[in-house]
Amino acid sequence: MKRVSLKDIAKMVGASPSTVSFILNGKASQMRISDELKNKVLATAKKMGYQPNQVAVSLRTGQTKILGLLVEDISNNFFASLAKTIEEEAEEFGYKVVYSSTENNSKKGVELLRMLTQRQVDGYLVTPTLGMEEDIEMLVKHKKPLVLMDRYFPGIEAAYVQVDNTGAVLKGMEHLVEKGYKKIAYITIESGLIQMRQREEAYAEAISKSPEQKKKYALKVAYNGSREVIIDQITEFLKKNKPDAVFFATNYLGILGLESIRSIGLSIPKDLAVICFDDNDIFRLHLPGISVLQQPVEAIARTAIHILMQQLGNNKVAIKKNQVQLAANFIVREST
Repeated sequence: MKRVSLKDIAKMVGASPSTVSFILNGKASQMRISDELKNKVLATAKKMGYQPNQVAVSLRTGQTKILGLLVEDISNNFFASLAKTIEEEAEEFGYKVVYSSTENNSKKGVELLRMLTQRQVDGYLVTPTLGMEEDIEMLVKHKKPLVLMDRYFPGIEAAYVQVDNTGAVLKGMEHLVEKGYKKIAYITIESGLIQMRQREEAYAEAISKSPEQKKKYALKVAYNGSREVIIDQITEFLKKNKPDAVFFATNYLGILGLESIRSIGLSIPKDLAVICFDDNDIFRLHLPGISVLQQPVEAIARTAIHILMQQLGNNKVAIKKNQVQLAANFIVREST
């Protein structure tokens, strides 16, 4: 089907292409074009299904009005909520969002980032994975509007927004210690990403300060391990170490952990207290309810968008002021 052009509309209404262009770009009053002709052009454009050439628009304005969003897994509740809020906030500023999942795969992440660059997006919102450092650093070097979310690279001076992982885990551990638990285990994934390291280091710090517990009881499972394998690993770990409380580093691990705990026949919190980093509907509906450190997803998204809009508006704010950590919301339920 042939694309409708300005010349096609001009021919239909009996006006010059330049006059039609002025009207469609909202300059009818400025160019003293009559309301009658303006309305005729707008009605004809609508009837003919005219769509502006985005390449031409971006060449004229220097903007595509499109933002690129890369998350780890769009099917994950956290990232889905993040994307939803970002899309809503971006629309308020007149931007559309193109997004995709890296699946924590560095090769795919780099390819997607380069694809967004080729599409000339105006700004980038990224939850990076290891292996993307070089491309992220290149965006920073070329002063591209960029905000990292959920995690960042310590060696790269980029704007970022994340939850205060250290403070959240310390708060959860303090709660367990105050409740009298003396053998607190920690279950996490094998990962070099900063947010996972921060959580694990906070657990170790809490144990080092504990008056009762001096030994760490930690299990690391493969990031891409099958649910069956991970459940078996958690089951074996709990049977062997017999902790009185367990802290899961992600909600996915927490959900698998509940299956493991049920298979062993342990009662929560009588036999084992449970706390998890990040919330999920399952934790709210589970009997008993599971205590969580809830990430402020909407606040992370809104903060990231506003920082990006500052960059797009050439508002030169020091990078350090745009490296933001937000407090987690500690929700105490019956599991602790």
